[in-house]
Amino acid sequence: MPSTIRQNKSSRRRARRQRRRQALTKIISNDLITRVSDDEYKRKVKRVYGGPQGALLSLASTLSLHIPLGERLFRTRKFDLRGVRSVLDVGSGAGQIARHLIKYCDPETTITCTDLSQPMLRRARVKLKSSDPEFVTADLTHLPFADGSFDCVTCGYVLEHLPNPEPGLAEMARVLQPGGRMFLLTTEDNFGGAMTSRFWYCRMYNRKELLHTCEHLGLVCKQEIWFTKMHKAIRAGGICVEIEKAA
Repeated sequence: MPSTIRQNKSSRRRARRQRRRQALTKIISNDLITRVSDDEYKRKVKRVYGGPQGALLSLASTLSLHIPLGERLFRTRKFDLRGVRSVLDVGSGAGQIARHLIKYCDPETTITCTDLSQPMLRRARVKLKSSDPEFVTADLTHLPFADGSFDCVTCGYVLEHLPNPEPGLAEMARVLQPGGRMFLLTTEDNFGGAMTSRFWYCRMYNRKELLHTCEHLGLVCKQEIWFTKMHKAIRAGGICVEIEKAA
C-alpha cells in the first residue's frame, strides 16, 4: 500500500478518535456556567465550596496527588519562589498552594490569601496553622489591592470559574508588578478536565486560546510546567504555566 494512502487512513482514524473524545468530553462536562447569570453562578460556587464538597477539597487534593506533586514543583524550584517579596494566592481554597508558599518562600515574604468563600478561608486558616498569611475575602475580578502590589501571584484551579478568563487575568495582571511572575494552574479541555468540570461546576480552557489571551494582556508564558513526565506524556493535570508580566 502506497505510503500516502496509509498516511491518509491514519489521519482519518486520528480525526475520528479526536471527534469521539471531544463528544465524550462535552457529555461529561458541566455547562452550568454558560446557562445561568454571573450572580446565580457565583452563588452556586459559594454554596459548593462552602458546603460538604468544599470541606472535602483538601482531602480530594491529597488523594489525587495534587498536593504532594504540587509541593514538588516548588521544592525543586520548577517555579522558584526565592527572592519573592510579596505573593498573592488567588482563590486559596483550603490552602493547598498557600501551604507550599509558607514552606518555600523566603522568611520575610508577605503572603496574602484570597477567596470568594469565607468558609473556605476559615478552613484554610485552621489547616495552615500559621500566622503568616493575611486572609481576604475577594472576587477574582475585583481584587481589593492597588496596582502593582505584588511581585508574585499564584492561582490554582480558580480561573475556570469565570466564563471568560480575560477579566480575571487582567485583574491579576493589574496587581502584579512589571516583571512579576504568576503561577497559573487551571482546568484543560480534555477528559480529566471534563470530570473536574462535572464535580466542581467549572468550565474548561483550551491551552492555546488561554495563552493567546495572556499574551494579549501583556502576560508572557515563560514555561509550561508538568507535575511529572507521565503527566506531560498523557497531557494530564491541567494547564500549568509560569507567566511573566511584561516590564
